[in-house]
Amino acid sequence: MACSHISLVLTQTHIEWKLRLCDSSSVPSFILPFTECAQSRGREHFYRGAIDVTESGARCMKWTEVAGFRERYPGKGVGEHNHCRNPDGRIRPWCFFRNHRGRVDWGYCDCKQGSVRLQGGRSKLDGRVEVYFGGAWGSVCGDDWGDEDAAVACRQLGRAQVVPLFRLVTTKLHWRAVHCQGEEPDLLQCPKTIWNGGECSLVAAITCTQQQAVVLPIRLVGGRSQTEGTVEVFHAGQWGSICDDQWDDSDAEVVCRQLGLSGVAKAWDKAHFGKGSNRVWLDEVRCTGNELTLEQCPKSAWGEHNCLHSEDAGVSCSPLTDGTVRLVGGAVSHEGRLEVFYRGQWGTVCDDGWTDSNTNVVCRQLDITSVSRFGVGSGPVLLDDVSCTGKEPSLLLCNRREWLQHDCTHHEDVNIACSPERSGEGLPTSVPVRLVGGEGPREGRVELYLSGQWGTVCDDGWTDRDAEVVCRQLGYSGVAKARVMAYFGEGSGPIHVDNVKCSGEERSLADCIKQAPGTHNCRHSEDAGVICDYGQPQPHYKEVKDPVNSICGLRLKHTRQRRIIGGENSLRGGWPWQAAIRLRGSRGDGRLVCGATLIDTCWVLTSAHCFKRYGNGTKQYKVRVGDYHSLVPEEYEEEHAVEKIVLHPSYHSHSNDYDLALVRLSPGAVGQTPGECVSFSRHVLPACLPVKRERVLKQASNCHITGWGDTGRSYSKTLQQAPLSLLPRRHCQQHFHGAFTSRMLCAGSIQPERRVDSCRGDSGGPLVCERPGGGWVVYGVTSWGHACRTQQSPGVYTKVSAFSSWIRKLIGQQPCL
Repeated sequence: MACSHISLVLTQTHIEWKLRLCDSSSVPSFILPFTECAQSRGREHFYRGAIDVTESGARCMKWTEVAGFRERYPGKGVGEHNHCRNPDGRIRPWCFFRNHRGRVDWGYCDCKQGSVRLQGGRSKLDGRVEVYFGGAWGSVCGDDWGDEDAAVACRQLGRAQVVPLFRLVTTKLHWRAVHCQGEEPDLLQCPKTIWNGGECSLVAAITCTQQQAVVLPIRLVGGRSQTEGTVEVFHAGQWGSICDDQWDDSDAEVVCRQLGLSGVAKAWDKAHFGKGSNRVWLDEVRCTGNELTLEQCPKSAWGEHNCLHSEDAGVSCSPLTDGTVRLVGGAVSHEGRLEVFYRGQWGTVCDDGWTDSNTNVVCRQLDITSVSRFGVGSGPVLLDDVSCTGKEPSLLLCNRREWLQHDCTHHEDVNIACSPERSGEGLPTSVPVRLVGGEGPREGRVELYLSGQWGTVCDDGWTDRDAEVVCRQLGYSGVAKARVMAYFGEGSGPIHVDNVKCSGEERSLADCIKQAPGTHNCRHSEDAGVICDYGQPQPHYKEVKDPVNSICGLRLKHTRQRRIIGGENSLRGGWPWQAAIRLRGSRGDGRLVCGATLIDTCWVLTSAHCFKRYGNGTKQYKVRVGDYHSLVPEEYEEEHAVEKIVLHPSYHSHSNDYDLALVRLSPGAVGQTPGECVSFSRHVLPACLPVKRERVLKQASNCHITGWGDTGRSYSKTLQQAPLSLLPRRHCQQHFHGAFTSRMLCAGSIQPERRVDSCRGDSGGPLVCERPGGGWVVYGVTSWGHACRTQQSPGVYTKVSAFSSWIRKLIGQQPCL
């Protein structure tokens, strides 16, 4: 079934929806509202519409009627109004209301208000117009229904203009009359009269034509050339700007691609090219960089923003960056006066101290072999006293004066001649490179743009020297580290190159490619990656007073989210409390035994059944923290010997009840100088513990399981994550009968198409949920289930809150709250 996606805003009521129109002749053609009023799961987007009714039909209270709530969530849209909001980061907006007893309660909001569908027609393009209003579907009286009203309804349904009008008879009515001008994006924006009884001979109905796909018109204004400027999009007959919230180089890359401009794409914020004067049309644009047009990127609804024109987004698509060199004035292309590009203009280089080594660098930068050195230039003299060793990949990396500082005239301009011979195997002299799938812009899977599409690099022979060239090409000068075996996840496009061989001094990865693009013997499980500026100082938390209670439940804030079976690769450092219990000693192959959760500097929490096979002798095991890729050493990774294993005293190996154990780590990491147990860093932090008998279903939202276990094809090398829902106790008791006790939770998805579960290898690992207001809590420890991926069979987890007193007594301190 093919579906189209449309976004719009009902500006009269400020209701934001996402429309999903499915092409299926077996069901009526209808509009689904913006799914649960949500924009993007886990992306910290907050609803700003005007819905003020809960799903139960209750009218929302004003937020100020709940003492202290507005102060608790400043800047999150709560105030002197009763519109639904999600200030705590929940996926769906909600509000407080008074129940039938007059007590304050809360509920999720009714997001269908104003939806339109067609019923009773001859095809999915025609039928009776029904509107969802006040909790029910109803019709519109057709006595005054005209083509302008029909045009708006077709537009709201994502169809083209209306064709001949017809009417059908029905009973239930919402509106007596609608008076559209024909330009409104939806019926709720049109003036209308509510139905209060009386006669209506006909109800409104329409016939629409199929809408053709339209590419979003886009342009750049205010720049010094056609390749740069403030980005403007055309909508509803008017050009408007884009707010720079979330605007980055990935968005710029899509804009440049849509405009047909090559070169380096760079995002600009804060109205770099000048402020717009029309509307701000879009906000929160979040492209991955792979999209062909801006229309394909996640973004806010039209006109929905919280920005001023001082935040207008811009891009530059110029292939010319500061430091680009060229030869001009010569008889052939490989000789002439040397000019350098800087801040939008070309200028010359003074010949003071110029040597053949400098010439070698320029010719290498031009990808041609040097020979020797030729008119007088114009424009500024940009560089002077340049001194190269001859090995630099770019003139900018040579010792020199600052830009525009010199004591020369144009009679001293540098002139050189290079050999016409070029290197490479039919590749461009510079191939666009990007990093994908990392926790930030300095790391990720290496992808090249060749033959009109992005593709990966095979890791055969991939070394730190190759990584150094990639990082240099991207503008990073720190230590570079290579990563192999799809460390940052598997790519999905072509594998462009294999057997890359860099010396580390090249200016571009294209200089290191020695075999024809597309020639390889690899799979995406061998995709190469890099980390740039590796080993930069990161915050540690040893100086924090009472560190566990201060920093438990914190995790890296990623600008994007990625989603064991039903899951996907996590982001590096995304789950800093994840630990792994592995074999050591005579069995020292490092085999994964179980997952675990770091809850204190010297304690991890896991399942008691993890020690059934190999026993609970401490010399059998080691505990690894800070791990991400199980086969690649990490800079934050530590391995600790085990000092003590404590199984819950009521646990018996023939039962699944009381399936909990605590493991105390020996001070000092394996192979390191003894000292404290675990060194907290941004990649190694404890999870919070729940308070005694904390009611999980009332407190928890945004729950995840993590681990290196069975993914359905094999055991994962990279840490996996998957979202899942905690299920009601009655459902768990009915499903597992007497085997499910009050010391257990069950979670998962009972829809077969959304199957998420933990599997062998994830035992003992964490089930964590985000508390309202922040902080991640380990509510469950993976325990048992009927089988991986069994239809309608959720996983069972030991309920941590039932053991809070026991845990607190053993670890000798208050748990993280």
